[in-house]
Amino acid sequence: MSRTRRTVLTAGALLGAGALLGAAAPTGDTGRVLAERRLSDRLVELTIDSPALGGQSTVALLTPRGWDRRRPGDRWPTLYLFAGGDGDHTTWTSLFEVQDLAELRDVLVVMPAMPLFGFWTDWWNHGKGGAPQVRTYFLREVLPLVEMAYGAGPERAAAGESQGGFGALGLAARVSGLFSAVAAFGAPVHPVRHSEMWLSGARFVGVDSYAIFGDPWKQWKTWLDWDPYHHAQGLRHTPVYLASGDGTPGPLDGDEPDPHIPGTEKWVALADKGVVSVTEAVCGEETRMLSDRLTALGAPVTTHIYPGGHTGTYGYRELRHALPMLTRALHR
Repeated sequence: MSRTRRTVLTAGALLGAGALLGAAAPTGDTGRVLAERRLSDRLVELTIDSPALGGQSTVALLTPRGWDRRRPGDRWPTLYLFAGGDGDHTTWTSLFEVQDLAELRDVLVVMPAMPLFGFWTDWWNHGKGGAPQVRTYFLREVLPLVEMAYGAGPERAAAGESQGGFGALGLAARVSGLFSAVAAFGAPVHPVRHSEMWLSGARFVGVDSYAIFGDPWKQWKTWLDWDPYHHAQGLRHTPVYLASGDGTPGPLDGDEPDPHIPGTEKWVALADKGVVSVTEAVCGEETRMLSDRLTALGAPVTTHIYPGGHTGTYGYRELRHALPMLTRALHR
C-alpha cells in the first residue's frame, strides 16, 4: 500500500484537464455508481451512470491486498488499462489474465469500458459535440470516482491495446503529470497519417466515421488536436513503451485472417510483400514514427516491433514486457 504526500491531481484539477482537452462539461452529476458487483475475490464491477457518455457504463476493478479492509485515506498505486475499439473492459482479465500477475498484487487496476469504436475521444459529432465524450468520461467521472471512493492513489500508470493505446498516450501527452508511465500495444498513434484506415474501420462496425474526428480534410485541426504524434512533446519526461506487429504472420495469430475492410484498398495495395494484416502494418508504421519522434526529443521510449497481426493476443505478451517499467513508475 502507498500512503504518499505527493501532490494529488484533484477532481478540480481534473476539470481543468478536461477543459485542456477541449471537452465540454458534462451535464448533471459526474459518474454515479448504480450497482457494485463482486465477481471474484479480487474483481469488482461497477455500473455507473455517465452523463458524458449519455448512459450507463461499466468499470472493473482488480483490487490489491488489503483493499477490503481499507480505511478512509488509504490509497494504492493505480494502473489504468484502456479497452480497444470494441470497448470491452473484460479483455484484460479474460484474455490477458492480469489477475495472474504477481507484480499487481499491491496495485489497484482500473479497467473502464468504452462505447464501440469510441477512440477515447470526445466526439466532434458534426460540430455539435455532446455524447459520447469518452475522454471526459475518464477524466471527470471514472478517475475522480475511483480516487474518492475506491482507494485509487496519485501514483498512476496506464496501458492500452489498439484504441486504448491511443487513449493512454493521448491523455499522457495532453495532461501533464496524469500518468508516470504509459504503454501502447498495436495502437493507432498517428491516426491523421492514415485517416482512411480509421474512417473505414468505423464504417465497417456501423459507426458514423465522421462523427468521431470529422472529415480529415475539413476538420484536420480536430484530427491533429487528438493525435498523440502531434503532441509527442508532452511525453518527453514520461517513460513510454511502444509495441506493435508489422502485419506479417506471427506466432500468436489465430487461424482466421483479419477481415477485409472496404475502403482500405489503397493500403492493401501499398502493403509490403507478406503483410496479412494491413491494420497492424499501419499501426506498426505509426508506432515507428512516434518512436523516432520521441527519440529525437530525448524521451525515455522503449519500442518493440515484431511479426504479428492486429487480431492476435500480443497484448498478453507485451503487457508483461512493459510491466517492469509501469510498476517501477508506480512504486518510485
